[in-house]
Amino acid sequence: MINRPLTKLEIEKRNQLKKNKPLVFEKVMKYDEKLAKGESIAIIQFQYDYACNFHCQHCSISSFRHKKGERFFKIDDVKELSRQADEYGLGHLDLTGGEPLVFKDLDKVIEAIDPNKFYLQVDTNGWLMDEVAAKHLKSIGVDKIQLSLDNLNGAEHDDFRKKPGSFDKAIRSIDAIKSAGLNMQLATVVTHQRVHSDEFIQFLEFAGKKECAVSVVFPKLVGEWEGRTDLAITGEDIAYIHELSSKYHVYDHLSPKYGQDLGCLAVKGMISITKWGDVLPCPWMYFSLGNFFKEPLKDILKKGMKYFSKNERKCLVSEDKDFIEKYISKTYGKDLPVKIEEIMGSR
Repeated sequence: MINRPLTKLEIEKRNQLKKNKPLVFEKVMKYDEKLAKGESIAIIQFQYDYACNFHCQHCSISSFRHKKGERFFKIDDVKELSRQADEYGLGHLDLTGGEPLVFKDLDKVIEAIDPNKFYLQVDTNGWLMDEVAAKHLKSIGVDKIQLSLDNLNGAEHDDFRKKPGSFDKAIRSIDAIKSAGLNMQLATVVTHQRVHSDEFIQFLEFAGKKECAVSVVFPKLVGEWEGRTDLAITGEDIAYIHELSSKYHVYDHLSPKYGQDLGCLAVKGMISITKWGDVLPCPWMYFSLGNFFKEPLKDILKKGMKYFSKNERKCLVSEDKDFIEKYISKTYGKDLPVKIEEIMGSR
């Protein structure tokens, strides 16, 4: 891990965190110490449910929707996850799915997470996001919204999301989210074909005018894009995106966070927890490090750090052809997720 000075914007956000969520601020201030001890400071990407009103071209969780007869998260389980994550010292939780705004028990889930203990992000496609919804989410403790927007051409976006009218509703959502006083970022999928396009630059210009940060999502060769090497990002593409960050507020999973340059975030900077309790190194590595319903989260994280403590300067699931061929391809056609020992051996 590489320490680096905080940017002016990061200092402002940290001061805001200290004021609004002091318990979270205290945990963040211990992140350097945790990393030095070989511990994770992971953002928890929590796939509480896979209910969704879209059928996107790149959907990465379609294979998880068909599992039946297994234990899945209920409200008491969410409370226990919150307790264990807080006790371990994690401070950021990203509630996703599926589409969280279709969850009938969304308010209860957020209450069970206990927003006082976490910087809480909710991901959405924007279809159900209006001023009423945004203000409500703000009132129950949500800090940030990640809104998916994948092209400035409305027809292209709608085709990618397989939902006519989704572009207009996503655009409407931007002002609704900002008017509610929520932090927000636009998540946009950037393939090898899109990264150097005029449209992508126009997209960044548009986001700048809206005062929105842009989180670049690399194409992952899993789910509906299993084996789609033609879409994969390259090291040169990533370097270009990082060059653009000097002019635009754009970043990706490899960008420095919390004053630390972690490289690939798998386990040390991010984990994903499925509806069925499996803990994955990242949302797109379908290797189960263990199951939350069967063993403590801290033990699962300790195990995961044995596999992913190295500072990898590339996206293993999109850019690293060797990693994809050696490990990711072993999950193709399997009942997911696959135990990590079956993929990468014991450590």
